[in-house]
Amino acid sequence: MWCYRGGSISAEPRINDRIRVPEVRLVGPSGEQVGIVPLAKALELAQEYDLDLVEVAATARPPVCKLMDYGKFKYESAMKAREARKNQAHTVIKEMKLRPKIDPHDYDTKKGHVVRFLKQGDKVKITIMFRGREQSRPELGYRLLQRLAEDVQDLGFIESNPKQDGRNMIMVLGPHKKKTEAMAEAREAQAARKADAKANPGKSQNAAETEAETEVETTVEADAEAPAEAPAEA
Repeated sequence: MWCYRGGSISAEPRINDRIRVPEVRLVGPSGEQVGIVPLAKALELAQEYDLDLVEVAATARPPVCKLMDYGKFKYESAMKAREARKNQAHTVIKEMKLRPKIDPHDYDTKKGHVVRFLKQGDKVKITIMFRGREQSRPELGYRLLQRLAEDVQDLGFIESNPKQDGRNMIMVLGPHKKKTEAMAEAREAQAARKADAKANPGKSQNAAETEAETEVETTVEADAEAPAEAPAEA
């Protein structure tokens, strides 16, 4: 944001000697109302308490100022904002593509991915792709979608019923578990693993390496199924 002279307008409140008014409505360090006092008196009290005089309501008449440790206040505000960002739940729609005549092994693999996405609290868009003469048999795709929905009904529900879209048939599954709940459970599981590792420092190196390899494989697999990538076809 810029003022008409080309200078930037700071979002930081004015503190101490940057406050330029004859008097202020002062709030004490514990939130008590001191009342309207001359600026010089407010600055004197700030020095006495070894705190800062911070303008918290600049548009009031007179401006409202509070005695506080401004450095500590900024740090705590930054930590709260960081925690809020970490707990934000972003709606993600994963995509899984299948063929109407998918073989059992590929079906189980695809279903496993759908289960993982739903457990993470994400929606899943299932696309059945028809080719050639398959387009005259839409019931094959419909039955496959219904079968998949039934197989994962403990984790998700049909949010958007199967519908034909050109050569494809599309269905959207929604998770029973909210994204925030899934994130909280994931953090708890991670904390439990760390606690277990600390409680059992004698864990063999081979076991640790196997666990690390599994984690890497899972990450790579998740990346391969992300919406930005082209989902694998059966």
